Amino acid sequence: MRSPGDGRPLPPRPGDGLRSGGAPAHRPPGGGPAAPTHRLPNHSGSQVPPEPPQPPKGGSRVYGRERSGGSPMRPLRSRGAERPPKGPRRRISGKAIGGIIAGLLVVLLVAGVGLFFWIDSRLTGIEGVLDEYPGRPADTPGTNWLLVGSDSRKGLTAAQRRKLATGRAAGQRTDSMMLLHIPEGSDKPTLVSLPRDSAVTIPGRGRDKLNSAYAYGGPKLLARTVESVTGVHVDHYMEIGFAGFVGIVDAVGGVEINVRAAVDDPKAGLKLKKGTQVLNGSQALGYVRTRKGGALPDFERTKRQRQFLSAVVKKAASPGVLINPFTSIPLAMSATDSVEVDSGTGAFNLLSLGLAMGDSPVTTVVPFGGNEVVAGGGSAVKWDREKALALFNALKEDKPVPKEVIDAG
Repeated sequence: MRSPGDGRPLPPRPGDGLRSGGAPAHRPPGGGPAAPTHRLPNHSGSQVPPEPPQPPKGGSRVYGRERSGGSPMRPLRSRGAERPPKGPRRRISGKAIGGIIAGLLVVLLVAGVGLFFWIDSRLTGIEGVLDEYPGRPADTPGTNWLLVGSDSRKGLTAAQRRKLATGRAAGQRTDSMMLLHIPEGSDKPTLVSLPRDSAVTIPGRGRDKLNSAYAYGGPKLLARTVESVTGVHVDHYMEIGFAGFVGIVDAVGGVEINVRAAVDDPKAGLKLKKGTQVLNGSQALGYVRTRKGGALPDFERTKRQRQFLSAVVKKAASPGVLINPFTSIPLAMSATDSVEVDSGTGAFNLLSLGLAMGDSPVTTVVPFGGNEVVAGGGSAVKWDREKALALFNALKEDKPVPKEVIDAG
């Protein structure tokens, strides 16, 4: 501010940067006229502050620069500017992981229990199969199953019968019979084939083939005949027909079988090459039914039946099948629709059967020696009495079967 020579201040001039009242005027950067700073009176007489300067129309002011077009410019980050630090990454604690695993286990457990009871409710029980009768063998250590495969065509359409080459035979007969012994101790289970053409004494019928017992009196007479000729107390009975057989194999995605020799049997609808391969339901059915191959076709047939049964039950009881709902549910439906058991057998018993078959049981056939003519003039297979007694006595006493009576094939 200028002053005269006597030191007194002079009144301000326009442009000196002061406004009335002593307040400095607003001056834009780079010089130029100062913006008006006087206050305007309002209707009440009080002073109203002036409005701030507005940017010119058609442009916007961004960091001291104006751009035409009316759209605002985004501020640019200067080179070398660091990004703001990110917050710490959240990690799942071990406790949370344990909770997730525990929750999944609970879900699987509940689903398994539900499936278990559902299967139990769908099982078909045959009344009176294992009823007491005079002279029945006493209960023996371990658990004994009579497993029967029947040639029932029940549930098969005409087209399915032609495809599976099952024929049109009426009635129902046994196609395979096996006795499974599950020991109480740590010994291996034993699976014994009972050839259907075995010469036996059928209660009330005399000497005849074993499968005739089923034709005469169904499951009840068959179970009684097996108990009387072996001396082994049967605890559980299970039977499956052709339709269920095919459905179970297909439900588990087929069964891997080592075919020891090529098979070509049009009667069984079967043509297989030698070697290990996966068989579907229809192929597996033909495999266990064919009588082709071997010096003694019927005994070769029993070997294939034991081989197949062990393979299919082992796969059905595997974790990969049981915990997968896309295989376990169709398997349960096929099994319960086609399997018949005695009235005292439930889902828990079937579970123990599956575990036993998955334990690689010792497999054999009743020792035989020669033939015998039975009722009606038919020729039947005669058992080797001494070796057969050694086999069945071992089962009754819950002991391992002597190696000399085990069929090594």
